[in-house]
Amino acid sequence: MSQSDAFSRHKARSEKEDTGRRLLDRAVERLTRHVASRSSRRSLLGRAGAWVTFGALVPTLPVERASAATPAKPQPAKFKAPTPFAANAQTKDPTACNYWRYCAIDGFLCASCGGGVHSCPPGTSPSPTSWIGTCFNPGDGQSYLVAYRDCCGQDACSQPMCLGSEGDQPSYRPQANNDIIWCFGTGALIYNCSTSVIVGNAS
Repeated sequence: MSQSDAFSRHKARSEKEDTGRRLLDRAVERLTRHVASRSSRRSLLGRAGAWVTFGALVPTLPVERASAATPAKPQPAKFKAPTPFAANAQTKDPTACNYWRYCAIDGFLCASCGGGVHSCPPGTSPSPTSWIGTCFNPGDGQSYLVAYRDCCGQDACSQPMCLGSEGDQPSYRPQANNDIIWCFGTGALIYNCSTSVIVGNAS
């Protein structure tokens, strides 16, 4: 290829590019003149200001935002009570007879007599043996094996007596009989109150 051919090709290419640029320049010029002839500077500034104001107001529009929504409080699960005592049982107040652990208790509550749900009052000692019951906890829907121990060594507590008879068996089945005074083996057969200790899950 000669030098003159290369030069003529280069010239033709640059003329095409110039033609394309001229066409684009003319189109932009026509559009600008058309807009300028139909609107004033004041209206252009007014429209630009309106768009800026609208853009600033968009975030304040009322829309549902997932981050701002407060989650609904979960409702406590309702479990079907297996027994009449469990239907009225509660989990908050251990000094009331309908506390869920007291389904098979018979006596005064140590929680009302200076002790706790599972601890004897000062000056008394727990019996080495106990009777058992299976109580339903309405808080978690589980049934638990509960051991009841008498606290012995002082006169009976003068608080109201509670009688839970779930699973109560005759005296010839002493492990499930709540009428027996369980103070033998403590050195004093004087009954004071009863505790309830969770042994484990009954299921």
